[in-house]
Amino acid sequence: MLTLSSLRTRWAALLGSFVAVLLGVGVMTAMGLGLAASLDPPARAPERFGSSPVVVAGLDRLTVEVRRGPGTAEVSQKLARPHPVDRELLAELRKLGPVTTGTGGGAGAADVDAVGVDASVAEVRAVVGERARVLTGDARRQVDPSYERDAEALVAVNSLLGTAGGVAVFVSVFVTASTFAFVVALRRREFGLLRMAGATPGQVRRMLLGEAVAVGLVASGAGCALGAWGAPWLVRVLVDGGVAPTWFAVPDAVMWPYHAAFWTGVSVALAGAWVAARRAGRIGPVEALRDASVDTGVLPLSRRVIGALLLVGGVGLLTWKLGTDPAELLKRKTYTTQPMLLITAVAALAPLLVRPVVRLVGAALPGAAGLLIRENAATSVRRTAAVAAPVLVTVALAGSLLGSAGTVAGAKGAEAAARTGADFVVTGEAGAGLREEAVRGAVGDGATVVGSASTAVYVVEEGTALVRSEARAVTDASALAAVSRLPVVAGDVRDLDDGSIVVNEEWERHEVGQSVRVWLGDGRPVRLRIAAVLAEGTGDNGAYVTAANAGGAVVDRVEVRVAPRGSGVEQAGVAAALEGALKGARSERAGWTVRTAEEWLAANRPGTKAHTRLGFLVVLGIALVYAGISLAGTLLMATSARGAELRSLRLAGATRGQVRVVVVGEALVAVVVGVLLGVAVTAVNLAGVAGALGMLSAPVGVAVPWEVLGVCVGACVAVGGVVAVAGVGAGRVR
Repeated sequence: MLTLSSLRTRWAALLGSFVAVLLGVGVMTAMGLGLAASLDPPARAPERFGSSPVVVAGLDRLTVEVRRGPGTAEVSQKLARPHPVDRELLAELRKLGPVTTGTGGGAGAADVDAVGVDASVAEVRAVVGERARVLTGDARRQVDPSYERDAEALVAVNSLLGTAGGVAVFVSVFVTASTFAFVVALRRREFGLLRMAGATPGQVRRMLLGEAVAVGLVASGAGCALGAWGAPWLVRVLVDGGVAPTWFAVPDAVMWPYHAAFWTGVSVALAGAWVAARRAGRIGPVEALRDASVDTGVLPLSRRVIGALLLVGGVGLLTWKLGTDPAELLKRKTYTTQPMLLITAVAALAPLLVRPVVRLVGAALPGAAGLLIRENAATSVRRTAAVAAPVLVTVALAGSLLGSAGTVAGAKGAEAAARTGADFVVTGEAGAGLREEAVRGAVGDGATVVGSASTAVYVVEEGTALVRSEARAVTDASALAAVSRLPVVAGDVRDLDDGSIVVNEEWERHEVGQSVRVWLGDGRPVRLRIAAVLAEGTGDNGAYVTAANAGGAVVDRVEVRVAPRGSGVEQAGVAAALEGALKGARSERAGWTVRTAEEWLAANRPGTKAHTRLGFLVVLGIALVYAGISLAGTLLMATSARGAELRSLRLAGATRGQVRVVVVGEALVAVVVGVLLGVAVTAVNLAGVAGALGMLSAPVGVAVPWEVLGVCVGACVAVGGVVAVAGVGAGRVR
């Protein structure tokens, strides 16, 4: 009865927590439905071999044996160039029934990657054995042109929705806990009266936890309905943004996302209220007699210890990774989760940081109103910290996530530009028949020309992991050294031959002259000598092999460097010759593209992927909505509890306008405190990323997302100012 009575009279104070849980559960439900669709996509008919009951495809995976504890295990990686179905096998398959390639070519054509066979599965398996893959049913889609693209898109959807859902839970707990803590601070006298009337600490705690359960149950139920309504809209955004495949849709009969979101919402409400309930239970009867507005004991020893441990843990983890594995800090998974530890630490210690920051900010405020704003904000630590916390979360997430992604993308782009010493780049589509000889014939002997093909090499590291490294197979190592500016730290690229390889510092074995066993792009095992070692950089400095070790890959890029001025070969002439060759042989060399190096870099410059940026914007949108909710709820509760204080100001001679200025000023000072703390967290995270780039010999340049930060700060300032004014009006201060 006490809980129900409290809910009826205190519903406004719990409104912020209710909306936070409702939105959190709504987001989690929508994200869960999206994850369900990506984990169990709808069955789709094969496109290429829809009429063939059995498909035979070349082997496309490399499988090797590695150590696993005291024994061994087989691990595999996808080959850069899958094996074709050989002619002998094709001849045997034709004896079983009609054979089609699904591409309009003859069944006996060379380098056929897959064929459809109109025969029984048992007969086909008996003939094929281990020489190829036998696919039936839905597995036939593995040879469709869209299969790999759709699989990559589903991985991107999983990553985006998982990150956004995790941040939604984090921010929801953060806002709910902050709101309940502030509610307890405002209700000290009420709890003191209850204790004076005979209520035990356990009864006070149970009352607060009962309120949290009621809020959690109702808000979670409404959140599930909101998520079911919003999931189709989320799917449309993912499809229109090019993140999800066009056929991606919300599943019809799946219940686990609703259960997961509902019970998570209830747990979030309880977790957010637990610490506040413990504090409320410790309030004694003497609190009912207190009437001072000065906050005391705002940072208990337990919170100091937790905050200090989180801060030391966050900074220590950052430092440890810088010293042991700086490349880890450049991974999206790391720079997405790393800020949360520091954000939680700074938020936990916020009451300790508020006063010095307020003094710093308030020093610039003029006049008596400025003095009053500064002293009120510094004295009411709980109120200022509660307003600053959601702003801190929003600014720190915006700066850290987008800033880290932009910094890494900028370093990758600068690294690509530094590696490129060519004046022109000719690229060809798959099957375009791009030949280095044709380009050399067009530009003459006065220019340096080198062709290369995209491939991969595989190596077992530490005996336990099969690692794939992207590689380029070049036709002329001396020409490569002349055309490119590779970040060589040891050896000489010109020593690359059919018996050697160029690796980077990330490899376990990376000393010049060492022999390393690798598997080529088609799965062939070879032992190669290390001819040169490149800087690790951002991870895009791959390996280099010769064309003999390309694993069957064909040239897809030719780089041209014009001789120095005065040698008789000028850039304009080379460009005209290349364009003329392209136009004169369009039917033979369809798919060729000639660009200057600047144009090619602009078209292929590494950057933040669309799904990554979209995911971060979704995360920031969630954080910004929560910040608005928390700001509005905290300011309304705080202003409603300050009626006597504000009336005292009026009695002392302040006009209603001056009272509004003081209240709005305090709100804006608290927002600025949150901004400064968020900027501090951002600075630490970006410093870690920049330090990692420097230690990896990669270009260092910090990208700060000023526009997004400006939007976040502007939105928080607007919400804080408007709600503060509305709170004064609702309080009827005359």
